[in-house]
This record gives sequence, C-alpha cells and structure tokens, in this order.
Amino acid sequence: MDLKILINQNNLETRIAILENNSLVEIYVERSKEHGIIGNIYKSKILKILPGMQAAFVDVGLEKAGFLYVADIHNYYDDYREMFQDLQGSNDDIFDEIENFEELFKEKSNHIEDLVQEGQEILVQIAKEPLGTKGARLTSHITIPGKFLVLLPNLTHVGVSRKICNEEERERLKNIMKDIQGSDNFGFIARTASEGATVEELKDDRDFLVKIWNEIKKKLEKVKAPALLYKDLTLVFRLIRDFYSADIDEIIIDNKEEFKKVKKFVETYLPKFKNKLTLYNEENESLFEKFNIEVDYSKLFNKKVWLKSGGYIVIDKTEALTSIDVNTGKFVGKRELEETVFQINVESAKEIAYQLRLRNIGGLIVIDFIDMYKKEDREKLIKIFEEELKKDRSKVQVLKVSELGLVEMTRKRTQDDITISLTSNCP
Repeated sequence: MDLKILINQNNLETRIAILENNSLVEIYVERSKEHGIIGNIYKSKILKILPGMQAAFVDVGLEKAGFLYVADIHNYYDDYREMFQDLQGSNDDIFDEIENFEELFKEKSNHIEDLVQEGQEILVQIAKEPLGTKGARLTSHITIPGKFLVLLPNLTHVGVSRKICNEEERERLKNIMKDIQGSDNFGFIARTASEGATVEELKDDRDFLVKIWNEIKKKLEKVKAPALLYKDLTLVFRLIRDFYSADIDEIIIDNKEEFKKVKKFVETYLPKFKNKLTLYNEENESLFEKFNIEVDYSKLFNKKVWLKSGGYIVIDKTEALTSIDVNTGKFVGKRELEETVFQINVESAKEIAYQLRLRNIGGLIVIDFIDMYKKEDREKLIKIFEEELKKDRSKVQVLKVSELGLVEMTRKRTQDDITISLTSNCP
C-alpha cells in the first residue's frame, strides 16, 4: 500500500492529508491561534515566595509570571523522586489515565519556603494556560506524552491507564514496560491508546520519549533562565510521531520553513523518516490541488454523501450522537428487492466506514440501514462493515444489525470531528 502524508501550511492554518494509494483517507486541520502552551517545559526562576498562599511566582519568560503551588513542586532536598500529593483539579488529561495516582504523589508536611528560594532556577511545565489577569499554572511534575506512553522522568513507577479494564491486557502492558524501562529506569504510564499495541510499537515510543528528555537535559545545561526547553508538539509533529510504526512512503511539505523544522525533528528523533521528506515547490499548482484533495475537502461539510450507484447517505450530528441514514436514491437494482437492498447497504457500509475516518467522527453512532429480512444478509453486512473499519486507526465497537436495520457503534473520540472544529452554527 502506498502511504503518503501531505502537509499544506500557511500563516493561518496547517492542513494535513493522509493518502492511501493516492486516495484521501484522513485529514486534519490546526489553526495557528489554537496551539496553546500547555505541556511546554521551561527553565525558570523563582521571583517571589508567598508563604501565606503556599505558592510562588515564577518567571518562565512569558508576559505574566507563572504560579507554582507547593503541591506541584518536587522535593529537591530529598531524593528528587518523591512528590507531595496528587494533582486533583489539574486540567491535564494525562493525569486522568494514571493508575493509583495518590501512591505516586504522597503528601508531605513541607512548606514552600523549605523547598524553593527566591532566585532559584527550577524546571517547570505549563499545567494551565494563562487566563485574564492570571498567569499560567505551573508544575515541576514533568510528564512527556507519546502516542502510547507517558514518560515520567523523575519517577520509576510503571502504570496503566485506568480506562484499560481488561486485567490480562493491563498485566501484559506492565510487563512490557518493565522490560523496556532500560538502565535509566524512567517511569512510564501506558495510555489508553496502548491497548493492543505491540512490543515494537511501545519500544519505539519509549525511545522517542527518552530522546526528547535527553534533548531537554542538554538544553537545560546550556541556557539561562527563563528559557523554553520543550514546546508541546504541533499537529505536524504529533502525526509524524503517530505514524512512526507505519510504512510511510513519502512526507511532502509545501512550506520551506516547516520543511526545515520537520527535517531537524526527524533527524533527531525519527531517523527512519529522514530520506522520505520532500519539499514541494511547484508554483503553478498547490500541493492539495496536485493530489485532488481540495475537491474532497470541500465535500466534508455536506450532510448528504452520494454513492456511485445513485444511492446516498445522510450524516446528522446531535449533541448525544451521530445518526447516519441510508437511502436508495436513484438506485433501483436489477432483479429482486432483497438483492437491491443488500447491494445498497454494502456500498453504504463501505462509504460510512470511510466517512467516519475521514471526518474523524467519534462517540456514539447509530446507522439506519435499509431493512433486510434475511438474517444471513444482516450478518454478511456486519462482517463487511467490520472489515472496512479495520482500516481505521481509532478503536471501534459494533453491535449486530437489529430487526429494524439499525446498527449501534462507538468510535473512540480523539478530538473534535473536522466539521465541528472548522465551522460554527449559523444563528
């Protein structure tokens, strides 16, 4: 299978298209203003300690000083590997996945004035964006998320996301992580996405995260506070990282500056892709036009999707779920009604699987196929549908076709679907 990643970037937004055999299968968009600073890591300096609030103002180089609570500080005067208490109320989704969090961050009776001093340099991470007159909330509990794992460089703990319920899978992941911890003996958390991941995939993710941490440590020694040491990955770098285990044939970028950044990134962290980067610089035709992406992109916002046979599906989003209706449209078949219905349902099933992936539709989905009276036809349809869904990188679960022709399914929600992220309701 020919697999390509196309990256189209301008000052306002970045668009990324994933092509399989030159057909668009996934598309992602990130507006420039949407990329925040949560997850960024800084070498910072303590400006002022507030004993009455058990907090400190910290200079990280932003317009406003950050705010560091005592619960969010490592005990540098102990063994540098214990933490005071759990981060209840943190907005970082990573912490939602960590098992037995309270065992990692045990409360101690120390006061902030015993832990840090004014003028002291300290490594911190943004836990909460600045809001209004308030500066960013900071933490020194550093976490670096990958596709499957979260690296905890200041711990030796190995854990599994609470959202993975299968005990056998939990045990398997724990054993793998203990094996790949390495001599550095870092702590790791297996994220929800790691369920079913191979040893090789987890090892690749581990190596990637350790390289990032080693680069952070190198910068830490060279720069003066305040200084940015690590910026949370943008959409481009996240996707390239997530496709590291895939057999990518080519990564094509139409922006020279972005090309240089990606080249440096893959040379440092993902050398497997070093010779697969291409700079697109044709002036007469844009990158997306060259690969016929613009036409497909414009259709993403249509509720009605026409099928080759003349039938069509209608995609409707509600607050609770997404409903998809199958219609025969202009398709009248050739012989019997049952055969006509089965054919249009099969074609619809393939198109629905494709549209779910393309539009990144997640959550609860209800599909209203045309009624089929034969049980064997309903079972065949589900098998075909499930086969098509195997191409999807997101986790899906499908129930059987009901007597009314309804199929209930779920698709793991990784982010808003593209129509929600790029459009707003007209008042």
